[in-house]
Amino acid sequence: MELRKRLGLELARMMNNNLKREHPLRQLFWESTLRCNVSCRHCGSDCRASAVHPDMPREDFFRVLDGIAARLDPHKVFVIVSGGEPLMREDLELCGRGIYERGFPWGMVTNGLALTPERFQSLKAAGLCSVAVSLDGLQESHDWLRRHPQSFRMASRALDLLVADGEIKFDAVTCVNQKNYGQLAEIRDFLISKGVRDWRLFPIFPVGRAANDPMLQVSNEQFRELLQFIKQTRREGKIHANYSCEGFVGDYEGEVRDWVFRCAAGVTVGSVLIDGSISACTSIRSNYAQGNIYEDDFLEVWENRFQTFRDRSWMKKDKCADCKYWRYCEGNGMHLRTDDGRLLVCHLERINK
Repeated sequence: MELRKRLGLELARMMNNNLKREHPLRQLFWESTLRCNVSCRHCGSDCRASAVHPDMPREDFFRVLDGIAARLDPHKVFVIVSGGEPLMREDLELCGRGIYERGFPWGMVTNGLALTPERFQSLKAAGLCSVAVSLDGLQESHDWLRRHPQSFRMASRALDLLVADGEIKFDAVTCVNQKNYGQLAEIRDFLISKGVRDWRLFPIFPVGRAANDPMLQVSNEQFRELLQFIKQTRREGKIHANYSCEGFVGDYEGEVRDWVFRCAAGVTVGSVLIDGSISACTSIRSNYAQGNIYEDDFLEVWENRFQTFRDRSWMKKDKCADCKYWRYCEGNGMHLRTDDGRLLVCHLERINK
């Protein structure tokens, strides 16, 4: 690794250590529902149209926000409503308005299937300020992954609504798999033609329904080519592409995304899960919950019980034990760890094989 890049990694490491000491809450995910209107092949939550676990009452989440706002500046904590599919909540506008009126900016992650023009305007009126729309290929490959015949059409329409609006910050998010891997350039050109400016790409990690489906996983060679594709797309400058935050990518750091890798789970990112569990990034499907809002004060848990996330020395075992890049990677993203701490995916290993 060249000296310039290593110096950049050292600077990022110092900044990350400061963040771990201070752990300012900057993003709060709310897993508001497990209901969903599609049945994606790769779903980590195993969501369904009629989820076994009921939606969390909005008043319960509002109590969490009230506790946070009493001690922190709510304008500095971005709330992301997730699921399941947030648009399955008939009261999503009431949820959003309650979040906004408490001083918190908020956004959502959606498949776009139910984002009609009318619903979009009502959500804007409720304070919506950011949206991530899943677009996982052109029509055949997207509908194959989402397992809904109208999914691509409606996701495309959702992007059109956001482009035409011009006020809401948004990006398109693509899960790269065997079905859409050969279409990346076409997907890029399609998004550019629609006026989409920001595009986030990542492979599907082997959790949930994706654990045993080879069609959902890219090979090591394809993974390297994906990083090269993002690097080249960024150089061309026609659309702002980013690799996701999920892992340390060695020599590609500083070239495939706007930041140097750090796992922000439990450092600046927290979450309230559907059952009230207090955790970090909602991509973490293993049991690393630190408390529960129905028994604990969220900020007390955030301040005092997140050492599993902030001191990751417990991860320095197995293939990580003697890795020379440990000081920058610290065991990869927390969502790639099993309940017993085993690492599912090493990005450096994939790059170098």
